[in-house]
Amino acid sequence: MRTTFNAGARGRLLIAATMLLAATACSRGITSTPGDAPNLEKWIAEVKARPAPPLDPLPVMQQFETFEYAAQAMRDPFSNAFTDQGGGSGPRPDATRRKQTLEQFPLDSLDMVGTLGRGPGVIALVMAPDKVTYRVRPGAYMGQNDGRVTSVSEDRIELVELVPDGAGGWLERPATVALEDN
Repeated sequence: MRTTFNAGARGRLLIAATMLLAATACSRGITSTPGDAPNLEKWIAEVKARPAPPLDPLPVMQQFETFEYAAQAMRDPFSNAFTDQGGGSGPRPDATRRKQTLEQFPLDSLDMVGTLGRGPGVIALVMAPDKVTYRVRPGAYMGQNDGRVTSVSEDRIELVELVPDGAGGWLERPATVALEDN
């Protein structure tokens, strides 16, 4: 009687034969003859008998110059001497003044979009980031640095901002918001 193998059976048979051959080849490399053990032990003994390689020398520690900090005669940097809380002269923000709507936005995010009127009574139209148009007159405040509007003309708004000087005081800084050309 004749038996036929399909392709799947041939593939499984070929894989099984390959695995059997590989296992046989690996087992020959693992087993050793009785004469190999003394040579291996001799080699291990030689390796253990070799002197260890020398260690790298320790890095040389750098000597630092000692410094004694003696600041008893100097001003305390954490005292109130730098913060002029006693009133002092010079400009300063009015803490009791109620903030206006345009003071919540940075000055560079405000856009002058037009004017109403002519002459000394001109009113500026300013578009804020919330897309609302506000009317601005001299004396109004805008921007986040206590910017007080000093004058309004047909092409720009001029104001004076109060910025900290870094030493507890305040400086006046002029600023301008110009009419956008669209």
